[in-house]
Amino acid sequence: MLQIHQFPCLEDNYGFLAHDTESGATATIDTPDAAEILRQADLKGWRITDVWNTHWHPDHAGGNAEIKAKTGARVTGPAEVERIGTAPDRIVADGDVVRLGGYEARVVDVGGHTLGHIAYVLDTENVGFVGDALFAMGCGRLFEGTAEQMWASLSRIAALPDDATLYCAHEYTLSNARFALAIDPDNAALQARVDYVKALRAAGKPTVPMTLSVEKATNPFLRAPLLKAAIGMPNAQDWEAFGEVRLRKDNFK
Repeated sequence: MLQIHQFPCLEDNYGFLAHDTESGATATIDTPDAAEILRQADLKGWRITDVWNTHWHPDHAGGNAEIKAKTGARVTGPAEVERIGTAPDRIVADGDVVRLGGYEARVVDVGGHTLGHIAYVLDTENVGFVGDALFAMGCGRLFEGTAEQMWASLSRIAALPDDATLYCAHEYTLSNARFALAIDPDNAALQARVDYVKALRAAGKPTVPMTLSVEKATNPFLRAPLLKAAIGMPNAQDWEAFGEVRLRKDNFK
């Protein structure tokens, strides 16, 4: 059995521990807060054996050295992680397979937020760890990549089964909801979801993980091709419509 333990850390990050109950292997998905990750593992009685990085940003790979020093964990990630320290023990890219005990995760290229951003998809569990590529009702800013690249990445995520469970790295949902309502105001599914999200947050509960089918129905970035007329780009290519939606979010107040 694969157990996933989610917990808040830093200002708005989530930490994730994936644990194979049979072998005892445990991976931390990114290392936003080494001290809190180690504390949570101790509380669960799990020993961290692996670090899986999605991209190089410090709130995703900044705790690698401390966790490796204290646990001996094997660090796996994209080559870009070298930018904030030593290279991962194993560098992976699209199509590679990573193992955690008896489980396999498929590495998927989701570059755009950073050029080398990857996701980890456990097909047998119908689970994806998507880092900062896709958020609940949002997606990552294009710090390094292009709109065309990011649209291709989001399309790879969208190709997963509709009932896939997606774990993103930040609690940005209420902020994302404001923009989603502004650009897609007539979307009844979105309106209902926003009410639900407000209730969750008022109760101090997370909005992560999310289900892909819900994102397809309510996330304006995945829905960009359906919003072409609304944004005044009826003849645009899908990636161009996405780029316009992303630009509007960047400038949204």
